Amino acid sequence: MTIKVGDKLPEATFKVMRDGKPADMTVADLTAGKKVALFAVPGAFTPTCSARHLPGYTEKAADFRAKGVDTIACVSVNDVFVMGAWGKDQKVGDDVVMLADGNGAFAKAVGLELDGKGFGMGSRSQRYSMIVEDGVVKQLNVEAPGEFKVSAADYLLGQL
Repeated sequence: MTIKVGDKLPEATFKVMRDGKPADMTVADLTAGKKVALFAVPGAFTPTCSARHLPGYTEKAADFRAKGVDTIACVSVNDVFVMGAWGKDQKVGDDVVMLADGNGAFAKAVGLELDGKGFGMGSRSQRYSMIVEDGVVKQLNVEAPGEFKVSAADYLLGQL
């Protein structure tokens, strides 16, 4: 079942790079007492994700903070080393937390898996964005297949 507005995010553990080493970050660590702009991409280093999706959030980080967002987080079904390298490549710095959902457990738990086998990518995450306040989904925008509109930074900013 797909998560919806008003639902609490399921507990899950992501991997993040911290001081050059993999570390755990739980959903609670990410969201407790915070307003979070969370967006998901099908894959690190993929064309739309690298050219438009992640850069939009990095470029608009100050605008998100001005609207009360404590944390911007990008999640993808990639390993922590790939997410760390992608964050460095994209120069996200401290503006975006790069969350590795390596086994797709979070994507599955929120019901937003994507079957990328036809592209040789296996099970991935759909492209989406959400606003989460203290672990509860306040806005949710799931893209239609092949689209990049409602998960973009500007669209999510307009909902704040």
